[in-house]
Amino acid sequence: MILQLFLGLVLFFGGFVALLLLLSAWDTASNGLFVQDRVGQHGKVFRIYKFRSLHRVTGRISVFGAWMRKYKLDELPQLWNLLKGDMVLVGPRPDVPGYADQLQGDDYIVLHCKPGLTGLASLKYRNEESILAAQPNPKEYNDTVIWPDKVRLHRWYAQHRSFWLDVQIVFFTLFPFLIDLDAWVERVVNR
Repeated sequence: MILQLFLGLVLFFGGFVALLLLLSAWDTASNGLFVQDRVGQHGKVFRIYKFRSLHRVTGRISVFGAWMRKYKLDELPQLWNLLKGDMVLVGPRPDVPGYADQLQGDDYIVLHCKPGLTGLASLKYRNEESILAAQPNPKEYNDTVIWPDKVRLHRWYAQHRSFWLDVQIVFFTLFPFLIDLDAWVERVVNR
């Protein structure tokens, strides 16, 4: 009975992922996958996978891509990174080369952890796209405000990680509407 339930869930989830991949491919006029180099544990570069949300020709976010991003479904292929051992469920989000290279001093502790699918910074900046869209210079705002704050949160997590904290992060990743996440993250970090 348990085996049947497990196989049923695997087939359902596999079918759902395959459907998202097909719709992403159709909507973006591509193969449906976005692959990018990221910096992982101990500075090791690995390839991260996402469903493509930008149209291959226009470079704009597709209708289906916007929907996937809204519900973070574009991140589902990163479960492959988790299965490969590149990532864990909770940890600092992996940066692209160029940002990770800017870590200094105590910030290097971030690279001692395997990167995660979700984390404190993911919760606080779950609406990062809309935050940046409201800025006159999004790149500058990211470089001077968001990225340093993410590093602060990643560093704190690396120094204080625990099973109970991971459980809370996963819970609030799945149910973000239950609490003011910005306030919760700051309460956790400043206690």
